[in-house]
Amino acid sequence: MSRNYKFHNPDGWYFVSFATIFWLSVFTRRVYKDCIVKHLKYCIAEKGMELGAWIIMSNHVHLIYRAKENNPQRLLQSFKSSTANELIELIKTNPQESKRERYIWFMELAAKRNATTRNKMQFWQQHNKPVELWSNEAIQKNLDYMHYNPVESGEVEEPHYYLYNSAIDYAGGKGMLPINLMI
Repeated sequence: MSRNYKFHNPDGWYFVSFATIFWLSVFTRRVYKDCIVKHLKYCIAEKGMELGAWIIMSNHVHLIYRAKENNPQRLLQSFKSSTANELIELIKTNPQESKRERYIWFMELAAKRNATTRNKMQFWQQHNKPVELWSNEAIQKNLDYMHYNPVESGEVEEPHYYLYNSAIDYAGGKGMLPINLMI
């Protein structure tokens, strides 16, 4: 992994991206996106996460955050681990999930290919690509990139129309999660 993609400053703000294994479009159902939101709320309330921005797309998540406990890597690992466990269980038990067998097959395959996992299934790709945000320009660039994701993909015409992101907060409204406005 490149030095550019590590958590060097323990109290810094970071932009991170993480995707499902094989870029599977799992987050097409609200139940799975709501699981991510629930875990973000928990991390904010109980684990010292300060959230500057967020978005859940069909196969990946972007966050801008920092850790009050000065360990952003451990916080993200905990978040990814807990969401993976719950999302795998939700996929297995969701009676409306038409792609269950496909998802399970890919999650088992990813776990078999990953020498570092002890689990039988892997949900997230391992890398996070953390980028420390050290200037207002860097913050704005990443906010725009995140919030315009659903516009670029053709899902909405304006970023604040997309429910599962923080663009509404930056447009003066109230979103699903408590945000520390950065700009």
